[in-house]
Amino acid sequence: MRAPGGLGCRRRPGGFTLLELLVVMTIIGLLAGYVGPKFFSHIGKSEIKAARAQIDGFEKALDQFRLDVGRYPTTEEGLKALVTKPAELPRWDGPYLRKAVPNDPWGKPYQYVLPGEHGEFDLYSLGRDGQPGGTGDAADIGNW
Repeated sequence: MRAPGGLGCRRRPGGFTLLELLVVMTIIGLLAGYVGPKFFSHIGKSEIKAARAQIDGFEKALDQFRLDVGRYPTTEEGLKALVTKPAELPRWDGPYLRKAVPNDPWGKPYQYVLPGEHGEFDLYSLGRDGQPGGTGDAADIGNW
């Protein structure tokens, strides 16, 4: 009778071989390379959807401002007129937004121009790059 661990019994030590670890790391790398870009493209799409939703909310608040005051805020008054009463507007019945005007999803202020080139007023975000024009995530997002 042989004792455990003797010459006739070979036990494999615990753990993984270097080859097994390399195979697993390669598989994880391939999955991350495939899934990562798809995941981050959805984040970009959600920022664009958030900007569109905020612009839609601002449009509704601007329309309510116009119903009360009889005009849209001037470019100088801007979107702040939806939260803080501009001077000499007796029919202002705001605030028209619950909170202060937020920045766009990329941290930059929304642009408001009266009169607008595309409608009565232009309300837009300059997109991810913060520059006029662009394509994809960098494209301007507006109320037109």
